[in-house]
Amino acid sequence: MPSLKDLRNRIASVKATQKITKAMQMVAAAKLRRAQTAAEAARPYAERMETVLANLASRMTVTEGAPRLLAGTGRDETHLLIVCTAERGLCGAFNSSIARLARDKANALMAQGKTVKILCVGKKGYDILRRQFKDQIIELIELRSVRQIGFENADAVGRKVLQMFDAGEFDVATLFYSKFKSVISQVPTAQQIIPAEFDGETKAATGLDAVYDYEPGEEEILAALLPRNVSVQIFRALLENGASEQGARMSAMDNATRNAGEMIKKQTLTYNRTRQAMITKELIEIISGAEAL
Repeated sequence: MPSLKDLRNRIASVKATQKITKAMQMVAAAKLRRAQTAAEAARPYAERMETVLANLASRMTVTEGAPRLLAGTGRDETHLLIVCTAERGLCGAFNSSIARLARDKANALMAQGKTVKILCVGKKGYDILRRQFKDQIIELIELRSVRQIGFENADAVGRKVLQMFDAGEFDVATLFYSKFKSVISQVPTAQQIIPAEFDGETKAATGLDAVYDYEPGEEEILAALLPRNVSVQIFRALLENGASEQGARMSAMDNATRNAGEMIKKQTLTYNRTRQAMITKELIEIISGAEAL
């Protein structure tokens, strides 16, 4: 049985931990509002970009000479997985859920005999995936020194991906991130960005069946927009990750604070019972000694 001093030390340690988790919860709540605003502000632009490209892509299907970023290389042998995670932990299952989705995709592709390459944006995803895919990870891009994610950070990643594609280092690129829904809900998402892929719901919901005349021509517009779309989608992924990370950390620290409170109550109860037992034992010894005399 631990001594009273040990129990006091345990209680003091848990109280100190509780103060830290409470402070981290408050910091995450303050950062969440700004990160959520940035993520929601980026969605309309990224969605409209997809709308325009989907319209142009539907018209390019009947013509030849479509850009490689839209038509692809004609092969499906080498896949690049761009895994975007956080630089820090203590945010629940945020990082592990993204890494799990990427790991399942990589295992499925490798089971089909495909070549997999992984580009990690964020240290936590790299730490998780390197245990199984050390040979497949080609580079780690850290954003630890970046205080606020800007388009220039996403554009740097996008340019690197485009350089690899132009060099013929992969055929298909898929982006992995967590889409922010609410403080308690973040959805791990896989989005193919090279060759650009658009779902049918986007076209039906935005009235893309209408006929548009473009100036300059579709080929020139696609040549300009498709490379930019890669950076835009990566930028949206980083912003969604930023909001999701703060929401997950806020929930995790709230749970940790409550658990610490429950542990303090249990340890305090144990301390009081142990103290009472020692006092009772001393009284019995004193009374027994007095009766012996």
